[in-house]
Amino acid sequence: MGIKKPEIRDVEIIRYIQPLREGGSMPGLVDADDGFSYVIKFRGAGQGKKALVAELIGGELSRLLDLRMPELVFAHLDESFWRLEADEEIQDLLKFSIGQNLGVHFLNGAITYDANVDIISEEEASKIVWLDALLMNVDRTARNTNMLIWHQELWLIDHGASLYFHHSWDNWEEYISKPFVQIKDHVLLNRASKVQEIHDKYSALFSEESIQGILAVIPDEWLVEEGREMTPNEVRKVYLQFLMGRLANSAMFLNQIEHERKNII
Repeated sequence: MGIKKPEIRDVEIIRYIQPLREGGSMPGLVDADDGFSYVIKFRGAGQGKKALVAELIGGELSRLLDLRMPELVFAHLDESFWRLEADEEIQDLLKFSIGQNLGVHFLNGAITYDANVDIISEEEASKIVWLDALLMNVDRTARNTNMLIWHQELWLIDHGASLYFHHSWDNWEEYISKPFVQIKDHVLLNRASKVQEIHDKYSALFSEESIQGILAVIPDEWLVEEGREMTPNEVRKVYLQFLMGRLANSAMFLNQIEHERKNII
């Protein structure tokens, strides 16, 4: 029995609608040839292809926890788009993003999650906090929740700030057992009362085989970096070792979550 891979469709971008300037990486809203609209994470943006890799891994791992995540697609951008764009900043972004980018299904009419208004269950909050601690996601704060309410349900978006170890490959092993101090700023920390229960119930789903399946669908070209002498499969192996290592050292971040919760409750 082979490794099961997520099914990620390929689409062609047919119309660039507008930039979404509230994000640091300036994603864009586009129409694709399948009739749907997508928020595109461009490979030519500030964090480059690493943000796309983190988005794909984080998004697909969230599905293992039965969390809602908009569909991800591989979105191809033709070179003609940048030539038609008047804004020089966006023109450069499109020019350096020709080829395969990552699209997130656009949730039309969704509103930003507001912790003062929107109530979610302690189980769902605990799932999200557990996952973000595992992935070392620094970007789920009250200032920038990266969560939406759509049809009265919570949806996760933007895992691009996860796995920040991959911005410094020389010492990636140190992050496996490194405390994730930013968890203290997590917008859902006060409701994450069942993190240990979530770990006991779901961690077995985060098997080597399931993670390998996700890593296998990442395009090779996203894993190649100038000046880094590692093949795409060698890079995939690092991500696998990191995630399996974090799981093996889960007591560290579980205890940290409980410690930080006591400071805010």
